[in-house]
Amino acid sequence: MKISAVETTWTRIPFDMGGQPVVPGGIGWQHMNTVWLRVITDQGLEGWGEAFGHASAATTIATLNSQLAPAILGQDARDIAGLRNRLGKAFHSFGRNGAHVFALSALDIALWDIAGKAANLPLWRMLGAAPVERLPAYASLLRYGDAGMVAAACERALGRGYRDVKLHEITVAEVRAARQALGPVPQLMVDTNCPWTVTQAIAVARQLSECDLTWLEEPVSPPGDYAGLARVRTEGTVPIAAGENAAGLHDFHQAFQAGALDVAQPSVIKIGGPSAMLEIAALAKVYGVRVVPHNAYFGPGYLASLHLNAAIAPDAPFERLFIDLEASPLHDLVLAENGSVKVPDRPGLGRDPDMAVIKRYQLAEPTVHRM
Repeated sequence: MKISAVETTWTRIPFDMGGQPVVPGGIGWQHMNTVWLRVITDQGLEGWGEAFGHASAATTIATLNSQLAPAILGQDARDIAGLRNRLGKAFHSFGRNGAHVFALSALDIALWDIAGKAANLPLWRMLGAAPVERLPAYASLLRYGDAGMVAAACERALGRGYRDVKLHEITVAEVRAARQALGPVPQLMVDTNCPWTVTQAIAVARQLSECDLTWLEEPVSPPGDYAGLARVRTEGTVPIAAGENAAGLHDFHQAFQAGALDVAQPSVIKIGGPSAMLEIAALAKVYGVRVVPHNAYFGPGYLASLHLNAAIAPDAPFERLFIDLEASPLHDLVLAENGSVKVPDRPGLGRDPDMAVIKRYQLAEPTVHRM
Protein backbone atom coordinates (compact mmCIF):
# COMPACT_ATOMS: atom_id res chain seq x y z
CA MET A 1 0.00 0.00 0.00
CA LYS A 2 2.16 2.85 -1.27
CA ILE A 3 1.78 6.50 -0.29
CA SER A 4 0.87 8.14 -3.58
CA ALA A 5 0.11 11.70 -2.45
CA VAL A 6 0.49 13.97 0.57
CA GLU A 7 -1.56 17.10 1.21
CA THR A 8 -1.06 19.79 3.84
CA THR A 9 -3.50 22.48 4.94
CA TRP A 10 -3.49 25.21 7.58
CA THR A 11 -6.79 26.44 9.00
CA ARG A 12 -7.41 29.32 11.38
CA ILE A 13 -10.80 29.23 13.10
CA PRO A 14 -12.04 31.96 15.50
CA PHE A 15 -13.21 30.95 18.93
CA ASP A 16 -14.87 32.52 21.95
CA MET A 17 -13.70 31.90 25.52
CA GLY A 18 -15.91 34.44 27.24
CA GLY A 19 -13.19 37.05 27.50
CA GLN A 20 -9.86 38.23 26.12
CA PRO A 21 -7.19 35.57 26.57
CA VAL A 22 -3.74 36.22 27.96
CA VAL A 23 -0.86 34.01 26.89
CA PRO A 24 2.89 34.16 27.61
CA GLY A 25 4.38 37.25 26.03
CA GLY A 26 1.10 39.16 26.24
CA ILE A 27 -0.08 37.97 22.81
CA GLY A 28 -3.85 37.62 22.44
CA TRP A 29 -5.00 34.20 21.19
CA GLN A 30 -8.52 33.97 19.81
CA HIS A 31 -8.03 31.75 16.75
CA MET A 32 -7.36 28.01 16.65
CA ASN A 33 -4.51 27.32 14.22
CA THR A 34 -4.59 23.70 12.99
CA VAL A 35 -2.10 21.99 10.68
CA TRP A 36 -3.72 19.12 8.75
CA LEU A 37 -1.87 16.28 7.02
CA ARG A 38 -3.64 14.06 4.49
CA VAL A 39 -1.86 10.86 3.41
CA ILE A 40 -3.33 9.19 0.30
CA THR A 41 -2.50 5.64 -0.80
CA ASP A 42 -2.55 3.90 -4.16
CA GLN A 43 -5.29 1.58 -2.85
CA GLY A 44 -7.76 4.38 -2.31
CA LEU A 45 -7.41 4.66 1.47
CA GLU A 46 -6.41 7.94 3.05
CA GLY A 47 -5.46 8.94 6.55
CA TRP A 48 -5.60 12.25 8.39
CA GLY A 49 -3.05 13.56 10.86
CA GLU A 50 -2.44 16.76 12.80
CA ALA A 51 0.88 18.38 13.62
CA PHE A 52 1.28 20.84 16.46
CA GLY A 53 0.15 24.24 15.22
CA HIS A 54 -0.91 27.14 17.42
CA ALA A 55 1.81 29.80 17.15
CA SER A 56 4.15 27.24 15.53
CA ALA A 57 1.88 26.53 12.55
CA ALA A 58 3.98 28.30 9.91
CA THR A 59 7.17 26.49 10.89
CA THR A 60 5.41 23.16 11.21
CA ILE A 61 3.71 23.26 7.82
CA ALA A 62 6.96 24.37 6.16
CA THR A 63 8.65 21.29 7.64
CA LEU A 64 5.85 19.02 6.43
CA ASN A 65 6.14 20.39 2.90
CA SER A 66 9.91 20.63 2.58
CA GLN A 67 11.06 17.61 4.59
CA LEU A 68 8.39 15.05 5.45
CA ALA A 69 6.26 14.88 2.30
CA PRO A 70 9.14 14.22 -0.12
CA ALA A 71 10.52 11.56 2.23
CA ILE A 72 7.35 9.47 2.45
CA LEU A 73 6.09 9.44 -1.14
CA GLY A 74 6.25 5.88 -2.44
CA GLN A 75 6.69 4.38 1.04
CA ASP A 76 4.49 1.58 2.41
CA ALA A 77 1.69 3.12 4.49
CA ARG A 78 1.39 -0.15 6.46
CA ASP A 79 4.96 0.11 7.76
CA ILE A 80 4.19 2.40 10.70
CA ALA A 81 7.08 1.24 12.87
CA GLY A 82 9.61 1.12 10.04
CA LEU A 83 8.81 4.59 8.75
CA ARG A 84 8.91 5.96 12.26
CA ASN A 85 12.34 4.45 12.87
CA ARG A 86 13.87 5.49 9.54
CA LEU A 87 12.50 9.03 9.55
CA GLY A 88 13.43 9.52 13.20
CA LYS A 89 17.04 8.73 12.31
CA ALA A 90 16.94 10.87 9.17
CA PHE A 91 15.60 13.91 11.03
CA HIS A 92 17.55 13.57 14.28
CA SER A 93 20.03 16.31 13.37
CA PHE A 94 17.17 18.84 13.36
CA GLY A 95 16.61 18.29 17.09
CA ARG A 96 14.82 15.96 19.46
CA ASN A 97 11.80 18.26 19.67
CA GLY A 98 10.11 20.90 17.56
CA ALA A 99 8.80 21.03 14.00
CA HIS A 100 10.25 17.74 12.75
CA VAL A 101 8.84 15.79 15.68
CA PHE A 102 5.51 17.57 15.21
CA ALA A 103 5.55 16.49 11.55
CA LEU A 104 6.34 12.89 12.49
CA SER A 105 3.46 13.03 14.97
CA ALA A 106 1.03 13.98 12.20
CA LEU A 107 2.33 11.17 10.00
CA ASP A 108 1.97 8.58 12.75
CA ILE A 109 -1.63 9.64 13.41
CA ALA A 110 -2.45 9.47 9.69
CA LEU A 111 -0.91 6.01 9.31
CA TRP A 112 -2.86 4.68 12.29
CA ASP A 113 -5.99 6.16 10.71
CA ILE A 114 -5.23 4.22 7.52
CA ALA A 115 -4.52 1.04 9.51
CA GLY A 116 -7.87 1.28 11.26
CA LYS A 117 -9.71 1.88 8.01
CA ALA A 118 -7.92 -1.07 6.38
CA ALA A 119 -8.95 -3.31 9.29
CA ASN A 120 -12.44 -1.76 9.44
CA LEU A 121 -11.89 -1.06 13.15
CA PRO A 122 -11.89 2.13 15.23
CA LEU A 123 -8.48 3.09 16.57
CA TRP A 124 -9.46 2.36 20.17
CA ARG A 125 -10.22 -1.22 19.15
CA MET A 126 -6.84 -1.48 17.38
CA LEU A 127 -5.22 -0.34 20.64
CA GLY A 128 -7.05 -2.95 22.71
CA ALA A 129 -9.42 -0.68 24.62
CA ALA A 130 -12.73 -1.80 26.05
CA PRO A 131 -15.80 -0.38 24.30
CA VAL A 132 -16.79 3.04 25.60
CA GLU A 133 -19.27 5.49 24.13
CA ARG A 134 -18.27 8.59 26.07
CA LEU A 135 -15.47 9.84 28.31
CA PRO A 136 -15.83 12.33 31.15
CA ALA A 137 -14.04 15.56 30.28
CA TYR A 138 -12.57 18.38 32.29
CA ALA A 139 -12.84 22.01 31.20
CA SER A 140 -9.39 23.37 30.40
CA LEU A 141 -9.67 27.15 30.67
CA LEU A 142 -7.30 29.48 28.85
CA ARG A 143 -5.57 32.21 30.82
CA TYR A 144 -7.76 35.17 31.79
CA GLY A 145 -5.41 36.94 34.22
CA ASP A 146 -8.37 38.23 36.21
CA ALA A 147 -9.90 36.61 39.30
CA GLY A 148 -13.45 37.68 38.51
CA MET A 149 -13.29 36.34 34.98
CA VAL A 150 -11.80 33.07 36.21
CA ALA A 151 -14.60 32.63 38.74
CA ALA A 152 -17.23 33.39 36.08
CA ALA A 153 -15.66 30.88 33.67
CA CYS A 154 -15.64 28.20 36.37
CA GLU A 155 -19.32 28.81 37.02
CA ARG A 156 -20.04 28.54 33.27
CA ALA A 157 -18.14 25.26 33.14
CA LEU A 158 -20.17 23.82 36.01
CA GLY A 159 -23.33 25.03 34.29
CA ARG A 160 -22.35 23.06 31.18
CA GLY A 161 -22.00 19.86 33.15
CA TYR A 162 -18.25 19.74 33.70
CA ARG A 163 -17.29 18.32 37.07
CA ASP A 164 -13.59 19.30 37.00
CA VAL A 165 -11.61 22.32 35.81
CA LYS A 166 -8.06 23.16 34.84
CA LEU A 167 -6.70 26.71 34.88
CA HIS A 168 -3.79 28.27 33.04
CA GLU A 169 -3.26 31.02 35.60
CA ILE A 170 0.03 31.99 37.26
CA THR A 171 -1.13 34.03 40.26
CA VAL A 172 -2.55 32.78 43.52
CA ALA A 173 -5.55 35.14 43.51
CA GLU A 174 -7.00 33.59 40.33
CA VAL A 175 -6.57 30.04 41.66
CA ARG A 176 -8.24 30.94 44.95
CA ALA A 177 -11.12 32.54 43.03
CA ALA A 178 -11.57 29.36 41.05
CA ARG A 179 -11.67 27.14 44.12
CA GLN A 180 -14.20 29.44 45.76
CA ALA A 181 -16.40 29.41 42.65
CA LEU A 182 -16.17 25.63 42.22
CA GLY A 183 -16.62 24.66 45.86
CA PRO A 184 -14.71 21.86 47.59
CA VAL A 185 -15.77 18.85 45.48
CA PRO A 186 -14.62 19.43 41.85
CA GLN A 187 -11.05 18.60 40.99
CA LEU A 188 -8.98 21.70 40.25
CA MET A 189 -5.78 21.56 38.21
CA VAL A 190 -3.41 24.42 37.35
CA ASP A 191 -1.16 24.51 34.28
CA THR A 192 1.34 27.36 34.55
CA ASN A 193 3.32 26.81 31.29
CA CYS A 194 6.83 26.83 32.80
CA PRO A 195 7.09 30.34 34.37
CA TRP A 196 9.30 29.94 37.47
CA THR A 197 12.63 28.96 38.91
CA VAL A 198 12.62 25.96 41.22
CA THR A 199 12.69 28.19 44.32
CA GLN A 200 9.82 30.33 43.02
CA ALA A 201 7.80 27.26 42.09
CA ILE A 202 8.18 25.76 45.57
CA ALA A 203 7.03 29.00 47.17
CA VAL A 204 3.95 29.32 44.95
CA ALA A 205 3.11 25.62 45.32
CA ARG A 206 3.05 26.02 49.10
CA GLN A 207 0.69 28.99 48.78
CA LEU A 208 -1.58 26.95 46.54
CA SER A 209 -1.75 23.99 48.90
CA GLU A 210 -4.86 25.50 50.52
CA CYS A 211 -6.67 25.21 47.16
CA ASP A 212 -6.55 21.39 47.19
CA LEU A 213 -5.06 21.00 43.71
CA THR A 214 -5.24 17.67 41.93
CA TRP A 215 -1.99 18.68 40.24
CA LEU A 216 0.27 21.64 39.47
CA GLU A 217 1.41 21.41 35.86
CA GLU A 218 4.77 22.51 34.45
CA PRO A 219 5.74 25.02 37.14
CA VAL A 220 9.47 25.10 36.30
CA SER A 221 11.51 26.63 33.49
CA PRO A 222 13.06 25.03 31.52
CA PRO A 223 10.55 22.15 31.28
CA GLY A 224 13.36 19.58 31.10
CA ASP A 225 14.71 20.40 34.57
CA TYR A 226 13.48 17.15 36.09
CA ALA A 227 15.73 17.34 39.13
CA GLY A 228 14.24 20.75 39.90
CA LEU A 229 10.75 19.49 39.23
CA ALA A 230 11.37 16.62 41.67
CA ARG A 231 12.30 19.20 44.32
CA VAL A 232 9.03 21.06 43.71
CA ARG A 233 7.15 17.79 44.02
CA THR A 234 8.86 16.98 47.32
CA GLU A 235 8.98 20.42 48.91
CA GLY A 236 5.94 22.12 47.39
CA THR A 237 3.33 19.73 48.89
CA VAL A 238 1.20 19.47 45.71
CA PRO A 239 1.19 16.71 43.06
CA ILE A 240 3.17 17.56 39.92
CA ALA A 241 2.21 16.97 36.28
CA ALA A 242 4.25 17.55 33.12
CA GLY A 243 5.06 16.11 29.73
CA GLU A 244 3.43 18.33 27.10
CA ASN A 245 6.89 19.65 26.16
CA ALA A 246 8.88 16.45 26.67
CA ALA A 247 11.23 15.36 23.90
CA GLY A 248 10.14 11.79 23.46
CA LEU A 249 10.32 8.57 25.42
CA HIS A 250 13.78 9.20 26.85
CA ASP A 251 12.74 12.53 28.36
CA PHE A 252 9.94 10.73 30.19
CA HIS A 253 12.41 8.07 31.33
CA GLN A 254 14.58 10.81 32.85
CA ALA A 255 11.55 12.38 34.51
CA PHE A 256 10.45 9.05 35.99
CA GLN A 257 13.95 8.22 37.21
CA ALA A 258 14.20 11.63 38.87
CA GLY A 259 10.90 11.10 40.68
CA ALA A 260 9.62 14.31 39.13
CA LEU A 261 6.05 13.37 38.21
CA ASP A 262 2.81 12.25 39.76
CA VAL A 263 1.07 12.62 36.38
CA ALA A 264 2.62 12.16 32.92
CA GLN A 265 1.02 14.21 30.13
CA PRO A 266 2.29 13.31 26.66
CA SER A 267 0.69 15.25 23.80
CA VAL A 268 -0.03 13.13 20.72
CA ILE A 269 0.67 15.87 18.14
CA LYS A 270 3.98 16.88 19.79
CA ILE A 271 5.50 13.63 21.07
CA GLY A 272 5.42 11.35 18.01
CA GLY A 273 1.83 10.22 17.56
CA PRO A 274 0.01 7.18 18.97
CA SER A 275 3.11 4.99 18.63
CA ALA A 276 5.06 7.18 21.04
CA MET A 277 2.07 7.52 23.38
CA LEU A 278 1.87 3.73 23.73
CA GLU A 279 5.57 3.49 24.60
CA ILE A 280 5.32 6.23 27.22
CA ALA A 281 2.21 4.69 28.78
CA ALA A 282 3.99 1.34 29.12
CA LEU A 283 7.02 2.97 30.75
CA ALA A 284 4.82 5.03 33.09
CA LYS A 285 3.14 1.83 34.25
CA VAL A 286 6.51 0.37 35.20
CA TYR A 287 7.29 3.44 37.31
CA GLY A 288 3.81 3.68 38.80
CA VAL A 289 3.10 7.11 37.27
CA ARG A 290 -0.43 8.01 36.21
CA VAL A 291 -0.94 8.99 32.56
CA VAL A 292 -3.43 11.71 31.60
CA PRO A 293 -2.92 12.64 27.92
CA HIS A 294 -2.56 16.33 27.11
CA ASN A 295 -5.05 17.69 24.56
CA ALA A 296 -5.26 21.33 23.44
CA TYR A 297 -6.33 20.99 19.82
CA PHE A 298 -9.35 20.19 17.64
CA GLY A 299 -8.18 18.35 14.53
CA PRO A 300 -7.23 14.69 13.96
CA GLY A 301 -5.04 14.95 17.07
CA TYR A 302 -8.18 15.50 19.12
CA LEU A 303 -9.71 12.32 17.70
CA ALA A 304 -6.48 10.38 18.27
CA SER A 305 -6.45 11.61 21.86
CA LEU A 306 -9.99 10.31 22.37
CA HIS A 307 -8.97 6.82 21.25
CA LEU A 308 -5.75 6.90 23.28
CA ASN A 309 -7.51 8.14 26.40
CA ALA A 310 -9.88 5.18 26.11
CA ALA A 311 -6.97 2.76 25.62
CA ILE A 312 -4.16 3.91 27.92
CA ALA A 313 -5.99 6.06 30.48
CA PRO A 314 -9.61 4.85 30.62
CA ASP A 315 -10.09 6.18 34.15
CA ALA A 316 -8.60 9.61 33.41
CA PRO A 317 -10.73 12.58 32.37
CA PHE A 318 -10.29 13.94 28.85
CA GLU A 319 -8.87 17.44 28.49
CA ARG A 320 -11.16 19.69 26.47
CA LEU A 321 -10.28 23.35 25.97
CA PHE A 322 -13.12 25.46 27.34
CA ILE A 323 -13.72 27.47 24.18
CA ASP A 324 -16.47 27.64 21.57
CA LEU A 325 -15.20 27.29 18.01
CA GLU A 326 -16.97 29.25 15.30
CA ALA A 327 -17.05 26.00 13.29
CA SER A 328 -15.23 22.68 13.09
CA PRO A 329 -14.40 20.37 10.17
CA LEU A 330 -15.12 17.51 12.59
CA HIS A 331 -18.51 18.92 13.64
CA ASP A 332 -20.05 17.33 16.75
CA LEU A 333 -17.09 15.03 17.50
CA VAL A 334 -15.22 17.94 19.09
CA LEU A 335 -18.15 19.05 21.22
CA ALA A 336 -18.62 18.28 24.88
CA GLU A 337 -22.12 17.54 26.09
CA ASN A 338 -22.94 17.69 29.78
CA GLY A 339 -19.27 17.42 30.63
CA SER A 340 -18.47 14.38 28.48
CA VAL A 341 -17.13 13.70 24.98
CA LYS A 342 -18.10 11.08 22.40
CA VAL A 343 -15.59 8.37 21.43
CA PRO A 344 -15.93 7.58 17.69
CA ASP A 345 -16.82 4.00 16.74
CA ARG A 346 -16.25 4.16 12.99
CA PRO A 347 -13.00 2.84 11.41
CA GLY A 348 -9.71 4.63 11.99
CA LEU A 349 -10.01 7.95 13.75
CA GLY A 350 -13.74 7.81 13.21
CA ARG A 351 -14.34 10.71 10.82
CA ASP A 352 -12.67 12.51 7.95
CA PRO A 353 -12.91 16.30 8.09
CA ASP A 354 -15.58 18.25 6.26
CA MET A 355 -13.65 19.73 3.32
CA ALA A 356 -16.14 22.56 2.91
CA VAL A 357 -15.35 23.80 6.42
CA ILE A 358 -11.61 23.39 5.84
CA LYS A 359 -11.88 25.40 2.62
CA ARG A 360 -13.78 28.15 4.42
CA TYR A 361 -11.04 28.62 7.02
CA GLN A 362 -7.84 27.63 5.19
CA LEU A 363 -5.18 30.32 4.92
CA ALA A 364 -4.17 29.23 1.41
CA GLU A 365 -4.88 26.46 -1.06
CA PRO A 366 -3.64 23.05 0.18
CA THR A 367 -0.14 22.03 -0.89
CA VAL A 368 -0.22 18.69 -2.71
CA HIS A 369 2.78 16.40 -3.24
CA ARG A 370 2.50 13.45 -5.65
CA MET A 371 4.67 10.58 -6.80
